[in-house]
Amino acid sequence: MNLKEIHNIYFIGIGGIGMSALVRYFFKNEKNVAGYDKTHSPITTELERIGIAIHYSDEINAIPKAFLDKKSTLIVYTPAIPKNHKELTYFMEEGYTVLKRAEILGKITENTFCLAVAGTHGKTTTSSILGHIMQPLHATAFLGGIAENYNSNLILGEDKVSVVEADEYDRSFLQLSPDIACVTSMDADHLDIYEKHDFLLDSFREFSNKVSQKLIVAKGLPLEGLTYAIDEEADFVAFNLRVGNGAYLFDVRTPSETIQDIEFSLPGRHNIMNALAALAMANLYGVELIEIKNRLKTFTGVQRRFSYKIKTEKTVLIDDYAHHPTEIKAVHNAVREMYPNAKVLAIFQPHLYSRTKDFVDDFAIELSKFDELLLLDIYPARELPIEGVTSEWLLGKINLENKALVTKEAMIEIAGKTEAKVILMLGAGDVGLLVGDVKKEVENNYNNV
Repeated sequence: MNLKEIHNIYFIGIGGIGMSALVRYFFKNEKNVAGYDKTHSPITTELERIGIAIHYSDEINAIPKAFLDKKSTLIVYTPAIPKNHKELTYFMEEGYTVLKRAEILGKITENTFCLAVAGTHGKTTTSSILGHIMQPLHATAFLGGIAENYNSNLILGEDKVSVVEADEYDRSFLQLSPDIACVTSMDADHLDIYEKHDFLLDSFREFSNKVSQKLIVAKGLPLEGLTYAIDEEADFVAFNLRVGNGAYLFDVRTPSETIQDIEFSLPGRHNIMNALAALAMANLYGVELIEIKNRLKTFTGVQRRFSYKIKTEKTVLIDDYAHHPTEIKAVHNAVREMYPNAKVLAIFQPHLYSRTKDFVDDFAIELSKFDELLLLDIYPARELPIEGVTSEWLLGKINLENKALVTKEAMIEIAGKTEAKVILMLGAGDVGLLVGDVKKEVENNYNNV
């Protein structure tokens, strides 16, 4: 398939964070783009604003006529789409060219120098940092989050160098042809797909074998490659960490040189690891350390990754995508480091019945570390309920006095009146859409005091 010969590209699941980066890419390259999604979202609203046609009913007659031309149309879908989806079934049965999101990303990047970031945690932030570092080299970056510097999940450059977030879900990253890659973490996740952690590890090993030049891995992972770490022996080491002017300062030693006083504003040691991984990949490509240092100083973050919505002496409201126990642990550690004496209220929306079932005890351990907890019902996403797997079940395992299972409406009201200085809103479902309501409620109560 020659992408240059394709005129129409129709996306099923167009509002997905990874899908919408591809949508923007093809739209910018003057392809005729349209698609379907189940629900309206800020992403679909923005795509519609720039002129992309989207509909929200799974009906064949809702597909724009131009996209029914089999010869000039490519269909792209996300694996989160159910197999009984009417439109997807129609395109497959009628013999259209139908590709998964990962397959088309692989085709776009196969003729580029591809820098791929994999890992169960940290890949969105790391790839966004790397995309920002590589921007002066006109790299095109496909991201799994909205980079604050660009207000987009696509950094559009040229076709020589690509930066991609290599997603392990559904083994998608095996469609890529990485030249330089890193693996940030390999914790158990997506067991609805992999069944066992060992099978997930096998998939990462298969991904690592696809890397043509250099692989860098967080120290301690069971993969062969260059290593990176904080304050311990590795090929790339961050050391002498300290905080100044609201940002981290640290030094880095590479296999060939040392650079001092790198400034980076994202909180938490896990974000230092993300920055170090991006530094290592860029440096292996050939970017000078002084240039990397200058780019790291200007990186402002990724939406829903420890994103400050309120930051005053009295109240702090933070929005974060954390939906796995390891990610919740990282957010907790960062908050305790930044606000060591503050009372912390966590608002958590579990994501997927299967993930809640697989890690319920780990979730309970991490959520018990906060001072107060408001727990929302499980966000089902692509799944049907599993008998006995509920937020009430999870709540019963959490060793915390100040905890409650609440509706979204009650959560907003309670959060607005809390005495906690720090409010965290955590989860990968639609909890992020409620942040604005909580912010408004907090500010209204603050002004009325």
